[in-house]
Amino acid sequence: MKKIIVVGSANTDMVVKIDKHPLPGETRLGGDFFMNAGGKGANQAVAAARLGGKVAFVAKVGNDIFGKQTLDGLTNEQIDTSHVFIDETAPSGTALIIVNAEGENSIVVASGANAKLSVDDVSSIAELTDTAFILMQLETPIETIAAVINTARKNGIHVILNPAPAQQLSNTILEGLFLIVPNESEASILTGITVTDLETASKAADVLLQKGVSHVIITLGKQGAYFKSSFKELLIPAPIVTAIDTTAAGDTFCGALTVALSEGKDWEDAIRFAIAAASLSVTRLGAQSSVPFRNEINL
Repeated sequence: MKKIIVVGSANTDMVVKIDKHPLPGETRLGGDFFMNAGGKGANQAVAAARLGGKVAFVAKVGNDIFGKQTLDGLTNEQIDTSHVFIDETAPSGTALIIVNAEGENSIVVASGANAKLSVDDVSSIAELTDTAFILMQLETPIETIAAVINTARKNGIHVILNPAPAQQLSNTILEGLFLIVPNESEASILTGITVTDLETASKAADVLLQKGVSHVIITLGKQGAYFKSSFKELLIPAPIVTAIDTTAAGDTFCGALTVALSEGKDWEDAIRFAIAAASLSVTRLGAQSSVPFRNEINL
C-alpha cells in the first residue's frame, strides 16, 4: 500500500461541556471537562491510520509535556512521526473547545509551534517516497502549504486540501489540486457564493473547478456530501444519527476519504465510506478519541 502523508497541526484540546454557548460577556457554569489529543492535521492522520492507511505525519510541536504526549499518541497509532519536528521557542498548539447540548462546538486555537512549521521543514517530504496522497488543512503557515503543493506537483503526488479554518486562497494554491474538501461556510468564503443548498453548492464547485481544482467535495452536514468534477456529479446522503459532539467529524471524513481513494475505491464508494466514518464519530465525545477504527465501519 502506498503511503499517505498528512501535513498539518497538532494540538491538545481542552473541552468543556455546557448546555448552551455563552453570549459575549456572559459567564456560564459548564459541566464535564476533559483533555484530548487534537489539531486538524493530527486528527486526520489518526483517522487515516485507524481506517487502514499507511500514514506519515509532518508537523511541529513544542518542547513541552503536550508535545511529548502528542508524539507518544501518534506513535501508538502506528503513524510515522520521523518528520514531526520539535520547536524550542514556542509551546505546543492548544485548543479551547465548548460543546453544547446539541453537540455543536465553538473552538479557539492557540497555534503555538504549528505556526512555526516552515518551508525548510516540509522539504523533507521529498524523502517520503512511494506516496499516493498528501492531505493538508490550513492550521499551518500558508507559505508552507504552498511549498508542499509545489513539491507534490513536481513529484506527481495528488494533493487533497481541507480548507479549514476558512480563508480565501490564491489561484496559485488552487490550481492543480487533485481534490478540495470544504464545508458550506468554507466553500462560501472560497468562492463568494453563499452555499445553502444543492444549487448553490454546484455553483460554488464550478468556481473551484474553473480555478484549476480537479475534484470538489462540499460537505453538507446532515445532508451528506456533494461531489462534482468535469465528468461526474453526486450527492451522497448521510445517515440519521444522534450527534453529541461534532468535533473532528470533518477531519474523520477527510482521513477516511483519503484512505478509500488510496485503496482504489471509486468516488461514490469512497464518499460513502467517509460519511460512515464521520457519522460514527459525531456520536462520541472528543477529537481523536471519537475517530472510529476500520472494523467499526459497516457498509
